[in-house]
Amino acid sequence: MEYGFIRRYQVTDASVHDSQVLGALLDEQNQGEEVWADTAYRSESIEWILQILQFLSHIHERAYHNHPLTAKQKEDYRERSQVKAKVKQVFGHWVNEMGSKLMGSIGKESVKATIGVNNLVYNFKRYGFWENKNPKAVG
Repeated sequence: MEYGFIRRYQVTDASVHDSQVLGALLDEQNQGEEVWADTAYRSESIEWILQILQFLSHIHERAYHNHPLTAKQKEDYRERSQVKAKVKQVFGHWVNEMGSKLMGSIGKESVKATIGVNNLVYNFKRYGFWENKNPKAVG
């Protein structure tokens, strides 16, 4: 999270729920031991798996009808939203600077390749940003 590089991504059919590929996105070689995710990833089974794998869960909690979030949950939500905003910047960069709002690709492999190239270009831009900001920080 510190430098904002995309390390892993997964492409699925639209019929596959996001939470189904969480395991493929977890990176055991990552220096962090935390998982930050939206409410779509919250379930008892995912929380259990993260605990077994010794990841600290920062998955958003959701309010339900007649069960609002507690003050502590709201505070946690604000913290998690700040991290979420950094992740959303990737998609904003794709749309605003790389013109990738719509993909003209047909087929899963073609879409996967297009997303892979976008991620690579994004990472090169991030590297350039950090290299210009502090040449010793990145390499």
